[in-house]
Amino acid sequence: MNEQIKQAILDKIESYDTIIISRHIRPDGDAVGSTKGLATVLRDTYPAKRIYVVDEDFSDYLSFLGGEDTVEEAVYPTALQIIIDTGTENRISNSNYKKAKEIIKIDHHIDIKPYGDLVWVEDFRSSACEMIADFCLGFKDRLKISAEAATYIYLGMVTDSGRFRFEGVTGETLRLAGALLDYGIDYETLFAHLYIEDFSTLKLRSFVFDNIKITKNGVAYIYISEQIQKDFGLTLEAASNVIGDLSTIRGSLIWVAFIYNTTKKEIRVRLRSRFLGINDLAIKYHGGGHNMAAGATVYSEDEMYRLIADADELLGAYKSAHGDKI
Repeated sequence: MNEQIKQAILDKIESYDTIIISRHIRPDGDAVGSTKGLATVLRDTYPAKRIYVVDEDFSDYLSFLGGEDTVEEAVYPTALQIIIDTGTENRISNSNYKKAKEIIKIDHHIDIKPYGDLVWVEDFRSSACEMIADFCLGFKDRLKISAEAATYIYLGMVTDSGRFRFEGVTGETLRLAGALLDYGIDYETLFAHLYIEDFSTLKLRSFVFDNIKITKNGVAYIYISEQIQKDFGLTLEAASNVIGDLSTIRGSLIWVAFIYNTTKKEIRVRLRSRFLGINDLAIKYHGGGHNMAAGATVYSEDEMYRLIADADELLGAYKSAHGDKI
């Protein structure tokens, strides 16, 4: 079935002269890598087509990859809109996407609220970039894959899988990543961009270790307030990355980072887990994502503490049924 969908997507791409590619708000490496990667492949393969990447948000973390395109509204009615790595319409970082003639959705999140005229969703994949790699390599006799395109796609696979450690990584994931490396990716420079940190980030990590809180049943959490962000000179994205510092506490199978969004006056939530699913919890709090990695939003500190209490109850029930795993 998916082979038919991929063929249908390629047929649609070949039938349009204008293609607009978009992703989700607060873009991460997978969102940026998948959109830039596919756009680069299509530009190289079809130089006569007009290929745009439109994103109304910005990722300071990935600014080394360059900016995106601006497209006039008048272009949309005759364009194909491809949206990648975005589970629900309210997270699409392109306010004009519905004006396109047709919409293709390519995504690896749980398909809670379907949208699009042609939909390819594989929620078992470790990243949307893994799907883009599968698509491009599957049609490598028809699509041109450059070192630049391979780098974008590989970047998303690496970052969304936690360097191939998270749920969803399979032998196929690694085979696709290996095939991309054969196109000449400069992974040493890429990893330097991704993982060398500012001193302010290291100081924040020290603060996080001193201020992590753990509930009765082992939910680890931290709240990065507006004042803390100011004290450490952090962007919202840099502050959000503290979630990774909570992941290695023995006995903690759920960890949560709350980050105050000064622009929207709300609290961004990043949820992660080991062994048990937290997507339903994220959905309850205005979010969603994957079984063990999801995002949410709360609108007050009271709501934040209700989420913590729900997470603690969830983890307590899991430990009662399964024992206290690592």
